[in-house]
Amino acid sequence: MLTTRNASSGLILLAVMALTACGGGDGDGPKPETKPQFLTLDGKQPQVIAHRGYSGLYPEQTQMAYEKAIDAGADMIELDMHLTRDCQLVARHNAWLSDSTNIADVAKTNAYVAGRKRTAAGVLVDVKYPAIPANGPAQYLSDLIDPNNQKSVLQALVVDGEDHSNDWSISDFTLNELRSLVRGTTLDNRADRPTEWNGKLPLISAQDVIDIATAKGKAAGRSIAVYAETKNPYWNNQQAIANSCGTGQHPFEDAVMALLEKNKLNAKDSPIYIQSFDPDSLKYLRKAGMKAKGVQLIDGNDYNFKDGSVGYITSDEWTFISGRPYSWTLAGDARTFAAMQTPAGLAEIKTYADGIGPWKPQVIAHSVVPYKDGAGLKDVNTLKDTALIANAHKAGLVVHSFTFRSEASRLAGIFKGDPSQEFLAYYRLGIDGVFTDFTADGVKARDAYIAELKAK
Repeated sequence: MLTTRNASSGLILLAVMALTACGGGDGDGPKPETKPQFLTLDGKQPQVIAHRGYSGLYPEQTQMAYEKAIDAGADMIELDMHLTRDCQLVARHNAWLSDSTNIADVAKTNAYVAGRKRTAAGVLVDVKYPAIPANGPAQYLSDLIDPNNQKSVLQALVVDGEDHSNDWSISDFTLNELRSLVRGTTLDNRADRPTEWNGKLPLISAQDVIDIATAKGKAAGRSIAVYAETKNPYWNNQQAIANSCGTGQHPFEDAVMALLEKNKLNAKDSPIYIQSFDPDSLKYLRKAGMKAKGVQLIDGNDYNFKDGSVGYITSDEWTFISGRPYSWTLAGDARTFAAMQTPAGLAEIKTYADGIGPWKPQVIAHSVVPYKDGAGLKDVNTLKDTALIANAHKAGLVVHSFTFRSEASRLAGIFKGDPSQEFLAYYRLGIDGVFTDFTADGVKARDAYIAELKAK
């Protein structure tokens, strides 16, 4: 998920660079207190965004995960939104339920849940752009089994070209059913994370997340922002239309607009961001009257440790999942997320959003020098600023990068197993915010960064 085409040759971070905090004074006594000079767009300290709550320690997108994140100092709490069968916005990362809930166990003793599993196969559709290897696969999988029957999308479980047959769809259950029947679990790095609360905490709605932020913020005497994603918008809209939600072609985004208005959050200075990987979703929201802040997420598929670039096109479905916005695939647009990182791409984003949310290696290129065959993340010894932050700031866009995780397997070798060093590398470049599964680590590293600035 990284491009180095715009990299500044003068900004190279190596293992020996200042990835450790600056030292003390010159022995002439304590220095006077100075105000830190942050390199963020607004000149304020970078924001720590709790990715799906404190998901490194608690089942993600549950009340406990969000409350623990706020207690640990999060400035914002992040959630993904999907529409339920009864047209309610629920906080859940994926459209399928087996990987972050205990629904498979519930189905063993609950015939209703067992019967909701989707087993139909999707259908292959030819791409509209030139079917050449440089553009990825010549066909993508669709859930529109019968082009003459909109409700046929309720049979297979195919999400943006990704096949999840033999799983349960979030759009087949009402919000109350999800609350009462299933419980949340950890998702990422699940083998390395605590399991004590798995299967014990109920799923919650997007409204619940806003209520948690409001209540906890009031108790703490500070504003807690909500950072909500319109997840898989094309899929959600097609499912919602089949479920008779709303009257137009965008019931998903219409529900988001209703949520903003209900909570009096539809203003530029409201403590909320609406994010999406798909520009069509954000553009529709703007046309529908969204005044709240919007962020264009930028995805990618793989690291290239030889030159530090990010890959987008693959020979499988990941091209459609993470290589380009799904609406571009449907429209026959063969560009990838790399196009969004150019000056022209950033200028286009500025017309409908207030910021970008890139993958970490799109901000700092990760490479192995000298390169060796089979090198992986653990071998990374060279970091290079791609100038994406500087270019985005020049375009008037904030930069919030994802996802910072503290497990050693998720850290580049240059950081020597210390997550603080990864945070510091990005803080020093002027990142405006970081999505992290481990709130306390992000806050601790920011404290170290502030101390470092004051010591200069």
